[in-house]
Amino acid sequence: MAKSWQRSLAKGVDPDGAAQPSPVGEELARLRQTHPLAPALPVIRRLLVEDAAGTGVVVAVTGADGTLLWVEGDRSACRRAEAMNFVPGADWSERGAGTNAPGTALALDAELQILGSEHFSRVVQPWSCTAVPVHDPSTGALLGALDLTGGSRVATPQALALVRATVVAVESHLALMRLTGSAVETAPRRPRLAVLGSDRPRWLITDEFGHLRSTPLTGRHADILVLLSRHPEGLSADHLAMLLDDKDLDVVTVRAEMSRLRKVVGAEVIESRPYRLLVPITTDIGEVYEALDAGDVSTALDRYPGPLLPQSISPAVGRLRTELSMTLRAAVLSTGDPVLLRRWLDSPDGRDDRDGWRALHDGTLPGSVQQAQARGKLAGLDLDLA
Repeated sequence: MAKSWQRSLAKGVDPDGAAQPSPVGEELARLRQTHPLAPALPVIRRLLVEDAAGTGVVVAVTGADGTLLWVEGDRSACRRAEAMNFVPGADWSERGAGTNAPGTALALDAELQILGSEHFSRVVQPWSCTAVPVHDPSTGALLGALDLTGGSRVATPQALALVRATVVAVESHLALMRLTGSAVETAPRRPRLAVLGSDRPRWLITDEFGHLRSTPLTGRHADILVLLSRHPEGLSADHLAMLLDDKDLDVVTVRAEMSRLRKVVGAEVIESRPYRLLVPITTDIGEVYEALDAGDVSTALDRYPGPLLPQSISPAVGRLRTELSMTLRAAVLSTGDPVLLRRWLDSPDGRDDRDGWRALHDGTLPGSVQQAQARGKLAGLDLDLA
């Protein structure tokens, strides 16, 4: 601990400060979506999170740089942890937050338990923690860490054994996925359409050698693929033209665009008369709806980096954009969970959501950083309306 405190002092960490925020909104969603530990979240939730209710225990998954990617567990404990900025997107590396279990475990690449006053930051000293690094099962590269944060009982040998066993299960799960090729995010079996967020829309396929190929799409081609994915029965050229642009688009232009689109995705993917998809595809839109249908609002937020094709002027795509955003918003607000609320409010769609900020203000611990931020945001929104 002494060496860790010395490193914290050398890095200029303020012992009276809190962890600093790092990626938020779209950037955080993108980190989660692409992080190699994301496919193992069901394992982590089953072994650590599902039984955390009422225990006062917070479960955190970090990236290798110490960024908190997922923070779940007992709701009351999660709300109290907000006071020290133990929230998704915060930098809990040792250089950012001083001596703490996940950050120091990553710095040492070793499992670690820290009891209360051993923490460098005074605001963290009421808490105890256990953290174990997670490694790539093939290369041994450091992927991140699993952490339990709570009272003194989370820094016991039993807690360490539990986290250690979960890490073994996670690494075994990743190894099995790599061997079988099942459910690997970076190598989808079906073509995948990615159209959420500010990134350029993409068409992703896995070639015969198992390599992922990503093809950028024009806005018009992305519009067409979104509409075809939402209309499996097919669309006539006239109907498609109306959905793409209810004023100026003629059928000849639609046919020319379809000809160009076939060259991009393959003639075997799209049929004419009516236009429809001939092969099943996955879409990031569909993944959000699937999570919502399963009642898993946290995963739905993970899979929502931002609005559907924000640059599109298609009236039909605009309606789908609003429908998806409002459906996700309603699901988040209905949970009353401050952690989920904050994730929504950090997104492009949620940053000016007055009802959401009010719910966060009313649902967080009085005097917490989160409540202060919510109060300030509400004041700013009221000023804009004045």
